[in-house]
Amino acid sequence: MTFSAFWIEKGDDGFTRSIVERSEDDLPDGDVLIDVHFSSLNYKDGLSATGNPGVTRKFPHTPGIDAAGVVVNSNVGEFSEGDEVVAFGFDLGMNTPGGFGQRICVPSGWVAAKPEGLTLRECMLLGTAGITAALCVDKLEAAGMTPDSGPVLVTGATGGVGSVAVALLSKLGYEVAAVTGKAKRHQFLKDLGVHTILSREDARSGSERPLLAETYGGVVDTVGGEILFNAVKSLRYGCSLAACGLVDSPAISATVLPFILRHVNLLGVDSVELPLEQKKAIWYKLGGDWKMDLSKLEEKLALDTLSDAIDRILAGQMVGRGVLDLNA
Repeated sequence: MTFSAFWIEKGDDGFTRSIVERSEDDLPDGDVLIDVHFSSLNYKDGLSATGNPGVTRKFPHTPGIDAAGVVVNSNVGEFSEGDEVVAFGFDLGMNTPGGFGQRICVPSGWVAAKPEGLTLRECMLLGTAGITAALCVDKLEAAGMTPDSGPVLVTGATGGVGSVAVALLSKLGYEVAAVTGKAKRHQFLKDLGVHTILSREDARSGSERPLLAETYGGVVDTVGGEILFNAVKSLRYGCSLAACGLVDSPAISATVLPFILRHVNLLGVDSVELPLEQKKAIWYKLGGDWKMDLSKLEEKLALDTLSDAIDRILAGQMVGRGVLDLNA
């Protein structure tokens, strides 16, 4: 059977994008063949589509680190034809053909049953960005964060991870402060529940100082760099920052002073290689007690509008979550 896929090719003049017809026979061997109904656009997909060697090394290639669909065939007892499933993380969409194609064939260890509380589209409205945001909040709460700890800062707040983190924290009763460089999106953030909005310049202010005023009871950082460590310096005594992104910079200029004088924690969050059982626990939480109406975050995408969206997410111009309908 043939299927449509978003296709990245490497040529002498760089990387090109097109929509092609592929055969199921072209897919790698795997345990589960899935008819993909929805995927989502993440920053990493943009990097893959433009040839970032830290993400994808083998071309031609189909990106898409998230996929939600229906099992066509399975050689493991855990899944049967017709099961609704999600696949995410590990090597999907990196060097293994991903969710920007109507078929994927993957190891069973990359696949989970769709949570009962979510539709396939809702799963992709969350996607890797949503799981990452929820992992950050879960890890912060495990480290002791509660609504009584103080305001929680979210950096990169209009992006995929940031916007879901804002919505989740608001649902859980936290007072949320947000950092954004998009002055025209302040109302968008307020509608999600943000109390205080800081500009990027505000968030970088005081970088020369070893400590800043104790302000935040927790931080979800999606950007890295100077903004991350300024946030560490602004944590209240004993509080924590969860770091999950590097769109500003992977490097930080740091001292040990916040750690040894204020007893704060810098927590790393990974949603790629995290064991499947831990990912599933977060998925089911998002379909249960942590379920949110994220419809206001959604931008609907189709294969023929995907290339433009990739350019926008890399330029920092996407807001919320791009959900790709493979049958649109």
